[in-house]
Amino acid sequence: MHGGQGLLFLLPLLAVHMGAQARNQEARLLADLMHSYDPHQRPAERDSDIVNVSLKLTLTNLISLNEREEALTTNVWIEMQWCDYRLRWDPQNYEGLWVLRVPSTMVWRPDIVLENKSQTYSTSEINLQLSQEGGQTIEWIFIDPEAFTENGEWAIRHRPAQMLLDAEAPAEEAGHQKVVFYLLIQRKPLFYVINIIAPCVLISSVAILIYFLPAKAGGQKCTVAINVLLAQTVFLFLVAKKVPETSLAVPLISKYLTFLMVVTILIVVNAVVVLNVSLRSPHTHSMAPGVRKVFLQLLPQLLRMHVRPLAPATVQVTRPRLQNGSSSGWSLTTGEEVALCLPRSELLFQQRQRNGLVRAALEKLEKGLEPGQSQEFCGSLKQAAPAIQACVDACNLIARARHQQSHFDSGNEEWFLVGRVLDRVCFLAMLSLFICGTTGIFLMAHYNRVPAQPFPGDPRPYLPPPD
Repeated sequence: MHGGQGLLFLLPLLAVHMGAQARNQEARLLADLMHSYDPHQRPAERDSDIVNVSLKLTLTNLISLNEREEALTTNVWIEMQWCDYRLRWDPQNYEGLWVLRVPSTMVWRPDIVLENKSQTYSTSEINLQLSQEGGQTIEWIFIDPEAFTENGEWAIRHRPAQMLLDAEAPAEEAGHQKVVFYLLIQRKPLFYVINIIAPCVLISSVAILIYFLPAKAGGQKCTVAINVLLAQTVFLFLVAKKVPETSLAVPLISKYLTFLMVVTILIVVNAVVVLNVSLRSPHTHSMAPGVRKVFLQLLPQLLRMHVRPLAPATVQVTRPRLQNGSSSGWSLTTGEEVALCLPRSELLFQQRQRNGLVRAALEKLEKGLEPGQSQEFCGSLKQAAPAIQACVDACNLIARARHQQSHFDSGNEEWFLVGRVLDRVCFLAMLSLFICGTTGIFLMAHYNRVPAQPFPGDPRPYLPPPD
């Protein structure tokens, strides 16, 4: 029992002694290496020697892309490898110690900073190159699948890396050589399709539906179209707050919103023009024969519209115009105009007087003329002649007034039919423009993709070989 306790005490003491001895070897090695080491001096045995520095970039997270500021935020690890001849030792002199880890501030480091997208340095002091693993150059940005977090808005399509030399820059200046790391990303469109594009398409469809209102409902049409225009302006304002303030390129979503606003403005203009045509009358406008033929005969047949049969064109065309602008085939005489302006009581008195004279003459004709009454009958007819003429003139006046009103109503209906036909033509034009423009911009977005290869004409995939 006592022997077992002694063995247990011996093992911890041995482990502590070996750990202390290993730490002593590391401390002795570190002291020997740093005895005359200058971290500010380039590790070159001769001034003409060039230090080879290998670079490897590991992407751990694609955080965000600020499109307005044109800034990409990522988390990356930069791995740099070089050979420092002053940090060599013989492991046998330090009890087989092969690896020594020291703080980076104690050794020389290449003055390389990741600036936007590339690493640059002077070739007269440092030779930049891509890292190699298994005899293969790593010409891509390495992604650790266990540590990488996928971004919800952007997808990485290509991540190549290239070693570039600028022949125009002198070899002793920074920028002659550079290692460029590319990130070709593509937006995941689901967010914008649901929150911006789909509402804009639906709201713009409402503007197209205003053509189903009557042609004379121009005020209601303009109200609906202006409300749609305000909604589109709000969406355009929200998008403008996110896109960069540059004139070099315009985002497709801004182009589409601008296109929808132009279509809505054209719809408002169409509604105003159709309302102006629909409310015309023969008193204010005269319809040309060409307009009547195109809008009342040809276009209704092409558009399959039901239009009431019109009066003969000869009657409508040959009607002379009065001085007040109305179209009619008759004019009122001065006596008829005075008669129409008489008071109602005086007109009734004159009508009764004329009716009495006419009735007396008719009674004599019914009873038959007695001998010696022919002269008296002729006198009665002479007295009744003005009354009969006045009755005939009154009937003609009523007929002419009804005919004038009929032609006036027919002229109003013709202008209303022209407005209907023009409204249908505008509807088909705006619908075609809306469908073609929307389809064209969507096709532009569909074909605006990241190319299959990161560099045109270079067949290399710049990706690690499949396992």
